[in-house]
Amino acid sequence: MKLRTKEGLGLTDSAVNEELVDRAGSIRTGEELDLDALRQYLEPVLGAKVAQLEVKQFPGGFSNLTYLLSSGDERWVLRRPPFGSKVKSAHDMSREFKILSALQGVFPYGPKPVHFCDDPNVLGCDFYLMSYIEGLVIRREYPAALNFSPDQIREQLFNFFDVLSELHSVDLIEAGLDTFGRPVGYVQRQVDGWCKRWVDAVTPDTVNCDSTMQWLQDNMPSESGKASVIHNDYKTDNVIFSLENPMQVIGILDWEMATVGDPLMDLGCTLGYWTQMDDPEFFRQYRTMPSDVPGAPTRAEIVNRFQEKTGIAVDNFAFYFVFGLFRLGVIGQQIYYRFYHGHTKDQRFAMMVKKTDVLQRMSEMIMRGEITS
Repeated sequence: MKLRTKEGLGLTDSAVNEELVDRAGSIRTGEELDLDALRQYLEPVLGAKVAQLEVKQFPGGFSNLTYLLSSGDERWVLRRPPFGSKVKSAHDMSREFKILSALQGVFPYGPKPVHFCDDPNVLGCDFYLMSYIEGLVIRREYPAALNFSPDQIREQLFNFFDVLSELHSVDLIEAGLDTFGRPVGYVQRQVDGWCKRWVDAVTPDTVNCDSTMQWLQDNMPSESGKASVIHNDYKTDNVIFSLENPMQVIGILDWEMATVGDPLMDLGCTLGYWTQMDDPEFFRQYRTMPSDVPGAPTRAEIVNRFQEKTGIAVDNFAFYFVFGLFRLGVIGQQIYYRFYHGHTKDQRFAMMVKKTDVLQRMSEMIMRGEITS
């Protein structure tokens, strides 16, 4: 296999295997699946393939757990809630499966759902299978093997945002999602809901976010007037790019928070991850995407592009950006809460309390008007 871009990079299998493709590996301690029960349950679904079924775990992600199931040359992905989780609304497998099912035929980037299981006797929780999509996953840094120029980085990242605009343009009636979610009053419910989640997840060593919660209430804009399918966690490590043309998005992962709501809130969630070259160093150190490199579009350029593609005006940038930062901080705090109380031993979770502090500091700078785009 050769990896090709418009500039003909011609990467080898070795480069692809070692650096570019998100590979599953050993299962983390405490997150093992009952393979015998899984094989027995899936026999009517997969047939004789279950006899050779093998399971590995993808290393990324802090919330729902993702496993690779393989039998010979065939592969599937299994998604289940984290162990020790009691927040069903945040880990609703049936909702995720329903969204993916509805998008088939109207939005080409969702993995194909294969089977949903709500029998707790199999794995002790709901889970589902979906198709496996092989491709490039861009995480914190651009892999050296890509050797992208600034122009290529810019093109790829604009394409990344254009696909988000495509999602927001899906016809809800055609997708059968016109009665899904509660788009009216979405902004108010999101602010109220994430403030409550913060209060519920506070630990003695967390930063005080009272000022941000009050600011969000005081500066809440009116609804955009458009209801769209929204992903709610759209970032580069939830997107798969083509091996043949890395400019092209071929898949979107992690639909656990997807719903129907205000697309500007979805844009704000993604901007909460988006650092840029003129941001404070303390914020850039905690970036999760290669968004502050030469060629990457700025937040202002992203907003302008979004307005052009969707026709939706973004009149209160600061609110959506602060909301995205606060929400990301709450997610991190919820993860840290599980670690703090011993629900998980995953050491990746220990640093989340520091990241929450960074996000609050950045929010305060925006609220004071020191950062405007």
